[in-house]
Amino acid sequence: MSEQNYDAIVVGSGISGGWAAKELTEKGLKVLLLERGRNLEHITGYTNALAAPWELPNRGINSRQLIKDHPVLARDYVLAQANVDYWADEKECPYKEEKPFDWYRGYHVGGRSLMWGRQSYRWSDFDFEANVREGIATDWPIRYQDIAPWYDHAESFAGISGSKEGLPQLPDGQFLPPMELNCVEQEVAGRIKAHYADRRRLIIGRVANLTAPHNGRVNCQYRDKCWLGCPFGAYFSTQSATLPAAVQTGNLTLRPFSIVTKLLYDKDAQKATGVEVLDAETNQTREFKAKIVFLCASTFNSTWILMNSATEIWPGGLGSSSGELGHNAMDHHFRCGAAGDVEGFEDKYVYGRRANGFYIPRFRNLFADHRDYRRGFGYQGGASRQGWDRNVAELGIGAGFKEALTEPGPWSIGMTAFGEILPYHENRIYLDKTAKDKWGLPILGFDCEIKDNERKMRVDMMNDAAEMLETSGVKNVRTTDSGYTFGQGIHEMGTARMGADPKTSVLNRNNQVWEAKNVFVTDGSCMVSAACVNPSLTYMALTARAAAFAVDELKKGNL
Repeated sequence: MSEQNYDAIVVGSGISGGWAAKELTEKGLKVLLLERGRNLEHITGYTNALAAPWELPNRGINSRQLIKDHPVLARDYVLAQANVDYWADEKECPYKEEKPFDWYRGYHVGGRSLMWGRQSYRWSDFDFEANVREGIATDWPIRYQDIAPWYDHAESFAGISGSKEGLPQLPDGQFLPPMELNCVEQEVAGRIKAHYADRRRLIIGRVANLTAPHNGRVNCQYRDKCWLGCPFGAYFSTQSATLPAAVQTGNLTLRPFSIVTKLLYDKDAQKATGVEVLDAETNQTREFKAKIVFLCASTFNSTWILMNSATEIWPGGLGSSSGELGHNAMDHHFRCGAAGDVEGFEDKYVYGRRANGFYIPRFRNLFADHRDYRRGFGYQGGASRQGWDRNVAELGIGAGFKEALTEPGPWSIGMTAFGEILPYHENRIYLDKTAKDKWGLPILGFDCEIKDNERKMRVDMMNDAAEMLETSGVKNVRTTDSGYTFGQGIHEMGTARMGADPKTSVLNRNNQVWEAKNVFVTDGSCMVSAACVNPSLTYMALTARAAAFAVDELKKGNL
């Protein structure tokens, strides 16, 4: 068992890990970036990004064998012929479901930064103060003013396009020019604003797609194939942005196929000395040493590593002394909203395939509004016009069929709400040592569900959407609730939360593990509550903030 020494080790190369590697290397540290999966190279690794549908097996349609081979991915939209190899194989990496749980993971360099929806929103103090105001869970140890400069920092580098709106519940940021709402969305936005006296607002989504050249990357090409990887580097990912920046410093060592099995802990010094790594290809074990460790392996995998570390001192793992490690799992519940048909605008069509939609910021349980549930939701949606691939069953085949399809079909508009899930202590994950994965490592068990608060919220999520569409003149409005399974939002959070008291939290206000101050956890596991906006921008800001603090503490000799 050999070892190698670095200034810092970063575990995981997704959104948080890429940011940690960039920030630490740019501050002069020699960094080892560990990724449990393969190296997926920028541009050359996106094998289907430029492929036409007819160049894919089955023209991109999922085969019965593909569905059989990937039963968890097949539960939802994530299973696709064109990028199935971007997702972890659940047969190699199984997990236990005490209650239904959909866990979608990306085990390769870049992680889910290649597949994320790129919606990028700041939290406000409504979010950071919600727990303490309502007496729920524990209070966030930081406020908006603590993280606002780091939002600036993250947005300025990543490139977030959006419009400035002056909304207190959705703070403005450092934006590139916004994408445009299409003609139907503009009409509906105007009617919503007028009808609700500007208490509700439909805006263009704030998205990590470039609308102008930025930091050596070109602007979005409006292909809407982001989920295949972008050869143009036009959306933020580890491959397009943070990894090249880290490599440019000359301070980075990237090691794929490296499964971190535990943190190495010195109980006398109360510090981690490094990590133990299992080589995913050779099954050989080795150790790497470092002054600091950043755990950014994604929410549940970072918690898995903590649970499997220092168990000779704490049976529940490093960070478990509060009794909160593994608890307070959160996601966003969604698949609930409304849609309808739009008359008129037959002389209008869209340009390109905009890789973005509209957003309606939260308006429930804010200001003078009070509901019979806690927190709220926002909407994501879009208006579109049917194209040539619509079904014209009454025409069948022949010249009439072809002629009909030269004209676009009718306009429609729809929206889906994303609602906040409260941080329930009983929503938990745990190590199940009775079962093993491909490498003989214990798997995770999941015991999570939404409760009455979220179920009450879903009624408003449907009805409010329908009301807004109907008041905007949309016809044939239909409410939808497709049901929600925990994990489907792919916004997993919690399980190693921050706090001000080591008796009630795993991490302090600087993302340090209370029992090991040189271990920083900055992915979704650190979150204390979920808000209702997409969380990735907050991970970026928290990671950059923690990295700056860590380097400062190193220089002072405190780590």
